[in-house]
Amino acid sequence: MPEPLIHRHRATPGADHPAELALTDLVETAEQVQAAIGSVIEGKPEVTRLALTALLAEGHILIEDVPGVGKTMLAKSIARAIDCSVRRIQFTPDLMPSDVTGVSVFNQESREFEFKPGGIFANIVVGDEINRASPKTQSALLECMEEHQVTVDGTTYHLEPPFMVVATQNPIEMEGTYPLPEAQRDRFMMRLSMGYPSPSDEIDMIDTHGSNLGLDPLEPVTDAAHVHKLVRLVRHVYVAEPIKQYAVALTAATRTSPELRLGASPRATLHLVRAAKAWASLDGREYVLPDDLQALAVPVLAHRILPTAEAQIGRRGAAEVVADLVQQVPQPEPSQGR
Repeated sequence: MPEPLIHRHRATPGADHPAELALTDLVETAEQVQAAIGSVIEGKPEVTRLALTALLAEGHILIEDVPGVGKTMLAKSIARAIDCSVRRIQFTPDLMPSDVTGVSVFNQESREFEFKPGGIFANIVVGDEINRASPKTQSALLECMEEHQVTVDGTTYHLEPPFMVVATQNPIEMEGTYPLPEAQRDRFMMRLSMGYPSPSDEIDMIDTHGSNLGLDPLEPVTDAAHVHKLVRLVRHVYVAEPIKQYAVALTAATRTSPELRLGASPRATLHLVRAAKAWASLDGREYVLPDDLQALAVPVLAHRILPTAEAQIGRRGAAEVVADLVQQVPQPEPSQGR
């Protein structure tokens, strides 16, 4: 008998399962964080939800858009809404890798080398205009983002959970930017775009930020310890076998599409499923649906793939190609024993 698509699965509390928390706690906290961010970011609830999804899924986000649409404000708002350690790294052409990871300095008094942590040592790291630094400096983030650790002079230093990099970048057509290496882009769970606000939202923005208060009205609504518990709760959201197969089929479709010269990696499949777990939990569900994967396919997959020259000539961007593939890949059959 085939496994049902939707299984009423309730995880058994274990060593890694925060038994004292329930999905209702997660939903309530998420609503508070979204409301806090919404008090300074006008009219972008969908972007806020995606960012919160990445946080709960232990992922990192890349916010790409033209200057002045609130990329840095969103990144700082996420950090401000959570009472945790926050560091901001302003990426510039002269930024060195040691400024990001840290450096060992010789102490004349103790006659020993002491490690001076870099900007990456925080729960939430805001990387502003990441593509204005050289590829060498950008690559300093590779180990940090994937393994949550930093290795300097042969010594490994672990980063405290929760750990999230929120990077902003301008489109590569802008002056003075370096394109992110493929390996760097692949470590970001999602790429988000702010877009221009509607006229009414822009008027509200003038009322809200016309006095130049910035983030002053935003107060933390949760802390790092509680967020870490919610992250552990999300890990136990159930993913049925047909849903796993559907996620693999979506990423595999990008590898065979004639419009793409580089498809999504296996890491993309893992990120898609992890993000879908968090997305489902925000709806108060203990299981993932095909709709969750479809809603996340573009933000999770589009920045990892490269269109062919022919697709670019036809003005077919990565997001459009992924959206079409989502429509073409067959969905799992609905469960009969729901």
